[in-house]
Amino acid sequence: MTSKNILEIKNLSVNFSTPAGEVNVVRDINFAVKSGQTMALVGESGSGKSVTAMSILRLHDEEKVNYSSGEILYKGKNLLGLDETEIKRVRGDKISMIFQEPMTSLNPTFTVGDQIIEPLLIHRGMNKAEAKKRALELMNLVGIHDPLHRFDAFPHLLSGGQRQRMMIAMALACEPELLIADEPTTALDVTVQLQILLLLEKLQKDFSMSVLMISHDLNLVKRFADQVCVMQDGNIVEQGDVETIYNRAEHPYTIKLLNSEPERMIPDDETEGLKNKPQLLSGKNMFCHFSVKSGFFRKVVSTVKAVDDIDLYLKEGETLGIVGESGSGKSTLGRCLLRMEQCRGEIYFNQSRIDDLKNRELRPLRKEFQIVFQDPYSSLSPRMTIEQIIGEGLKIHFPKLNKAQRRVKIKKALREVGLEEDILWRYPHEFSGGQRQRIAIARVVILEPKLILLDEPTSALDVSVQKQVLALLRELQQRHKISYLFITHDLKVIQAVAHRIMVMKEGRIVEVGETEKIFSRPEKDYTRQLLTASLFKEIA
Repeated sequence: MTSKNILEIKNLSVNFSTPAGEVNVVRDINFAVKSGQTMALVGESGSGKSVTAMSILRLHDEEKVNYSSGEILYKGKNLLGLDETEIKRVRGDKISMIFQEPMTSLNPTFTVGDQIIEPLLIHRGMNKAEAKKRALELMNLVGIHDPLHRFDAFPHLLSGGQRQRMMIAMALACEPELLIADEPTTALDVTVQLQILLLLEKLQKDFSMSVLMISHDLNLVKRFADQVCVMQDGNIVEQGDVETIYNRAEHPYTIKLLNSEPERMIPDDETEGLKNKPQLLSGKNMFCHFSVKSGFFRKVVSTVKAVDDIDLYLKEGETLGIVGESGSGKSTLGRCLLRMEQCRGEIYFNQSRIDDLKNRELRPLRKEFQIVFQDPYSSLSPRMTIEQIIGEGLKIHFPKLNKAQRRVKIKKALREVGLEEDILWRYPHEFSGGQRQRIAIARVVILEPKLILLDEPTSALDVSVQKQVLALLRELQQRHKISYLFITHDLKVIQAVAHRIMVMKEGRIVEVGETEKIFSRPEKDYTRQLLTASLFKEIA
């Protein structure tokens, strides 16, 4: 029996008013969500996915948005034609929404319990006692341990996974017929991400809900969606069932997206050849503990063991991937190795011990180990031109170079990362995320370092740009024999670029080994859990 459409979007175009005039962001799109099914909107940043999703509940600023054409039909009723009172009856009742970042979506001044009962008070007319009873049932349903205790907690007291579960409980309070999930797991660790997705899948069946999922993760969509719409620049370029889209895609953009999944860039014989190379960096018996203080007298109440007795080494020209969930100690370990964080233990760089060097003695070595950060926008000064940003390190470490000599080196660095020389006088805000990350890479490569710490360098990028940046890093490594410490939670990325992988949990090493072995024959249960959660398939 054919499912009925619970939602139909017909010929929808959305414009926004800007100081420069009206901008068309969604153009004449058409799709339908069937009862009980999951429809996924996929595409890169700026494609119009979230604009479309928020238009369904009319969540845009009414003074700035113009729905220039089309209809959004919920069970045949055009939501764009409803007045404010009527659309409020739909929001949170018949149609609910889960947002991407629960910390910014939950009100920090109200307890999570008060926020869950709000739709029950408004839409179901319950008194507070009835609403609280139902809220506790929902919290238990979404897997919140000790819901009575958590009911009176404020959002900042909960973990990311707990906050997202609270958002789901709030969205399901009135048992909606349609749930809009806008990147519901992007901010979560991979194991928590899988838990949330499996929970949503179960609740969808229990509540007989339809789901409109917005995501850029093609692996996730393939596992959890029934139908797919591919968006590019405000247009739907292709749509169909999952099997058709993933196996017989026709549009060049869809094919490009599917081909953007990272592929293995390291030949097997290269990993074998590195065994004879000397060690560039090593750490022995490394500890980095932080004291947690509380109360008026700031007494130490506990200790966080961010790095707890770790030994590691990195060969010349090697990429060591450091993976693990948030709070596992990955970034702290990286900063300790580069002497950006105080720690105990022995650190050797290029056969010389550096953990006991004073800052003045360490400074000449700084150009040998550099760092590329997660978010290129926040790591590049908005007040400096590209020439000033890339040339800053040259001024510090090569003070004898004059302005003309620096410019020659800056232009060479830009060419190496695939950027034009004519951008020298522009500013970071004028570039895309991928271009900004290339500028950040040029800033460190210009110093010809032996080691680069890459701290989540592709997590803020679209999948196609991510693949380009990974290919660039690989090319630079081969050309200059650079060693990489590559920190990430994305196992698909690390599988593509790492020679060896080190898995961390709660400040300790769980498992370490060659990439192929870790992915095909992991020894530890925690490693298997990470791989299963990241790849959405069982690992032997």
